[in-house]
Amino acid sequence: MAYKINDACISCGACEAECPVGCISAGDDIYVIDEAACIDCGACASVCPVEAPVQV
Repeated sequence: MAYKINDACISCGACEAECPVGCISAGDDIYVIDEAACIDCGACASVCPVEAPVQV
């Protein structure tokens, strides 16, 4: 299972810096995860202040 960033995202960028495979990038309104590249490590979820990254 991969992670996805939901609408709670405040675009702080903490998740992007934490991702070990670089699959997170800034989208139009919120950050987005390339689900095909996500290794399901949960690093993004552990640093997000609003719990926006969720498993899908």
